[in-house]
Amino acid sequence: MTILANQVAVVTGAGRGIGRAIALKFALNGADVVCVSRTVENSEKVAEEVRVLGRRAWALAVDVSDSAAVSAAAETILTAAGRVDILVNNAGVTRDGLFMRMSEADWDTVLNTNLRGAFLFTKAFSRAFMKQRQGRIINIASVIGLIGNAGQSNYAASKAGLIGFTKSVAKELGSRSVTCNAIAPGFIQTDMTSVLDEKIREALLKQIPLGSFGEADDVAEAALYLSGPGGRYVTGQVLTVDGGMVM
Repeated sequence: MTILANQVAVVTGAGRGIGRAIALKFALNGADVVCVSRTVENSEKVAEEVRVLGRRAWALAVDVSDSAAVSAAAETILTAAGRVDILVNNAGVTRDGLFMRMSEADWDTVLNTNLRGAFLFTKAFSRAFMKQRQGRIINIASVIGLIGNAGQSNYAASKAGLIGFTKSVAKELGSRSVTCNAIAPGFIQTDMTSVLDEKIREALLKQIPLGSFGEADDVAEAALYLSGPGGRYVTGQVLTVDGGMVM
C-alpha cells in the first residue's frame, strides 16, 4: 500500500511506543519519515527501521518544549526533506501525583512537553502548510483529557488543552485545506502503562467493553486514516481509540 506515497511525515516522540508505531505505519504506506525524540539513540533507532522499509528517514533529538530548538529543527527538516505533509504531535510525559502534593515542576514539565510542544511544532510548520495549501496535523491526546483522572491533574489538563488547541487550529487553517485532528487513546500497552499495578490493570479492564488493552498499532491505524485520502474531509475531531471505554 502506498496511500502516503511522496509525502513527508514528522512524528514527535517517535522513539518508542505509539510514536514508533505511527512512524513505521506511515513508512509501510509510502511516506518518508522524520523521527523526533529526546535522544539521538532513540530517534536513529526508529529512523533505521524506516530505512529498512525502503523509505527515507531523518533522526533528530529535540526538546519539544524548547522554542529555539524546535525552530531550528523545523528549518533543518524543511531544508533536508523539501516539504512536510503530515505532522504528528505525539511527544508526551507523565509526572503523576495527587493534586494537593503536586510540585510546580511536575506541573510545568507535563504541560510544557505535552501542550507547549505541540504548539511549537504546529506553529513551526503552519506557514509551510498554508503556503502549499495542504497539510495534516494530528495531535495525540488521551481519554484522560476527556474524563480526567485522580492523580493526573497535570496530564489531564495538558491533554484537554490539546483537544481545545486542535479545534482552534482546525478552524484557523481549514480555509487552506489543512486539517487538524486529535486522537484520544485509551489504555494502550506501552512503557507508560506497563508499570501499572496488576489490581489497577484488572479494574481498568472492567471499564473497557472490548475487555482488553489496546496496542500501539491501533492508534497508528487511526493516524493513517486521518493522514490518508479517507481523512480529507475530517477536521477538528477527536477520535477515541479506547475499546469503548468513554463512549
